[in-house]
Amino acid sequence: MEICLQVLFLAIGFVLLIKGADLFVDGAAGLAEKLKIPQLIIGLTVVAMGTSMPEAAVSISAAVKGNADITIGNILGSNILNILIILGLSATITPLAVKPSTIRYELPFLICTTAILFIQGLDGAVSFADGILQLLLFAAYLACLLLTTVKRPSMPEVALSAKDCESSMVPSGHSVNLLNQSPWRLLFFTAAGLVIIIAGSTMTVESASAIARILGISERVIGLTVVALGTSLPELFTSVTAARKGNADIAMGNIVGSNIFNLLFVIGVSSVISPVPYSASFRFDHIISGVAALFLLACCTKKQRLSRWHGILMLFGYAAYFIYLL
Repeated sequence: MEICLQVLFLAIGFVLLIKGADLFVDGAAGLAEKLKIPQLIIGLTVVAMGTSMPEAAVSISAAVKGNADITIGNILGSNILNILIILGLSATITPLAVKPSTIRYELPFLICTTAILFIQGLDGAVSFADGILQLLLFAAYLACLLLTTVKRPSMPEVALSAKDCESSMVPSGHSVNLLNQSPWRLLFFTAAGLVIIIAGSTMTVESASAIARILGISERVIGLTVVALGTSLPELFTSVTAARKGNADIAMGNIVGSNIFNLLFVIGVSSVISPVPYSASFRFDHIISGVAALFLLACCTKKQRLSRWHGILMLFGYAAYFIYLL
């Protein structure tokens, strides 16, 4: 009887995730269009920070409760999954055009912040001073995005091919009613969609964990699979929905922005509250996180797009990493 109830909760959670992602993506893309803000900027900021709230909640709450040792594992696992599974799945569904600014600035910045955290952890912990540095870098990152928006609110960066433009800029999946709404209404729809996504992800994680325990699956496997995927469900559903609707900028910006937010803001705040232990066992996962970001950059550099084959390779890459963990 209990497992049937948990399966029902699991189904409800997935419905909330799907409906919330639809509302969230439509609201965010409509808001970008209304305010003449590039979708990439919306993806890198509002969408990325919003979908990273589960990771932030888990890590910062752990720091407050004195359990900061789970922070690094949560963030590294989420960042690896974001690139290899979520972008991999999104690109497999539909090829994603990538803006030159993402290749020149955001992805190299993500790689640099990943390397900085690795260096900070070599002494066994991310300290208060390290956390201040992370937060300063995050503030600088936001300032650069703001300057980019002010200086070039609607200027195309380069002339993309017709196929690229079709896949990345045309909001083919938008609801006409949403696009005709005022910016304040669109902001409300975006916020409401985010709340529904987080509620759905919470329900999904709790019910899936309960089912796993009922079936006798170990806590370690639950942590590596259900919890890691669960905190990334908002990014997963948002990016896949954005890709399906033709909003490649939101899909790409969501993942790159989420990973930067995780590394700088979440770990920064957590380490300011309490030093974050960095076990030597995390170094392999950290290297995998950096390699995933480098692979993403390499895939995008030549043709400024993430193809289906790239997506398939990413999915196989995560499968190999997961098998190694087991």
